[in-house]
Amino acid sequence: MADSSNVIKALKDSLSTKYTSLVPNEKGLELAYSAGAKEIAIFGAASEAFSQKNINCSIDKSFENFAKVTKLAKQFNMAIRGYVSCVVACPYEGKISADVVASVSERMYDLGCYEISLGDTIGVATPDETRNLIRKVSSAIPIGNLAVHFHDTYGQAIANIYASILEGISVVDSSVAGLGGCPYAAGASGNVATEDVVYLVEGLGYYTGIDMPALVDTGRWISSQLGRPYSSKAGQAIHAKSLK
Repeated sequence: MADSSNVIKALKDSLSTKYTSLVPNEKGLELAYSAGAKEIAIFGAASEAFSQKNINCSIDKSFENFAKVTKLAKQFNMAIRGYVSCVVACPYEGKISADVVASVSERMYDLGCYEISLGDTIGVATPDETRNLIRKVSSAIPIGNLAVHFHDTYGQAIANIYASILEGISVVDSSVAGLGGCPYAAGASGNVATEDVVYLVEGLGYYTGIDMPALVDTGRWISSQLGRPYSSKAGQAIHAKSLK
C-alpha cells in the first residue's frame, strides 16, 4: 500500500461518493490526511486469535491504538468508520458469541465511529444467524449506525443481506465483481459482488441510481485485468442477455 496517497490524490471529489482510507495507526492517519482523505476506517475483530493474526495485538490493545487514532482524526475533522471482522465465526476460534460482537461494536461507537460494519470475514453466516446477530448488536447501538459486510464463501451473502434489510439495515458493503478475500482464511472468497446487491435491492423496490450495464462492464473489465473469472451471477446474466 506504499502508493495509497497517490490513489487518494488522483480521486475526484464527488458530492455523492465517499472515499474511506483504512489506517492502522497515527502515522497512517497523518499520511491519509496529508493526501486529502476526509474519512478514515479502523479495523478490529471480535476474535482474539484473528486480532493477533491480522493486526498483531489483542482486542484490548487494538482499542488503545484506536483511541489514539480516533482522537487525532477528530482534531482533523475526519469522519470515522469502524469495521468488526469475524462477527459470526473465526478461522481459528470457530463460532463467535454475538455478545462479544455487540461489546466490540459498542466500544467502536463510543470512540466516535459514525458507522460500524459487521463483517462475516470467512463467509459462513446463514440468514437466521444474521438476524439474531443484528438484533443483539442493535440492542447496544442504534440500527442506523450499523452496516453489514458479507463474504460469499458459502454462497449465502445475498440471503444474509436480505435478512439484514428485514432487520432494518440500510448500508451494505460490497465489491465490484466480488473482488477480495482473506489471506488468513483458506478458501474464503471475496466480498459479495456489487452487481448482485444492486439487483437484489432494486428488485425490492429501492432506488440506487447505479447504471447496471456500466457496472457489469466495469466488473468484467477488472476481472480480465486481474486474470480471474467474472463471478457476479447477476452480471453474468445481464451480459449474456446483452449479447442476444
